Amino acid sequence: MAITRRQKEVIDFLSSFTQKNGYSPSYEEIASGLGLSSLATVHKHITNLQNKGLLQRAHNRSRSIDVLPARAARRSPERLPLLGRIAAGKPVEAIETAETISLGDIIGTREVYALEVRGDSMRDEHIVSGDYVLVERTRTAREGEIIVALVDGTDATLKRFYREGDMIRLQPSNAEMAPIYAPAHNVAIQGKVLGVLRKYA
Repeated sequence: MAITRRQKEVIDFLSSFTQKNGYSPSYEEIASGLGLSSLATVHKHITNLQNKGLLQRAHNRSRSIDVLPARAARRSPERLPLLGRIAAGKPVEAIETAETISLGDIIGTREVYALEVRGDSMRDEHIVSGDYVLVERTRTAREGEIIVALVDGTDATLKRFYREGDMIRLQPSNAEMAPIYAPAHNVAIQGKVLGVLRKYA
């Protein structure tokens, strides 16, 4: 992936500073080390490098700029891991695969993966068998969001999420199918759907 001379200098400075000190530099230290007068310029370089998959930041802690390993950096941000198949009917055993699919849309800095839909329980949402859903990896969801739920630790399904007391209702969007009810402690949210990809030919 092509980067500018200044972006290369930023990466080199981050790597050497972290190796020497055992922690990543602040924006002020990056600006000082590279002779930059504006913190906004530092922020722009860091954001661009993060979008290219060369850096990662944790927004909930300071000194959290990490240079990603070369192997991770080489993976194009337009390729998402295809972790397996997801039931949109009866839950099926969740099995990861090592496939990928190509994605041309920009997904920002969110951690997103893809699942291929099997079944028609979400057809009224225009999500049908053979579609790919783009899923943001998260452990929480709001009422009514379409989620990937892991039931009893082994069975994964795609449904709308509703909390009813100590129970979770996993609601299909297909009038011919009944909802799945499970104790809240038996349901683990694996992510929420951001979008759908469909191939017609």
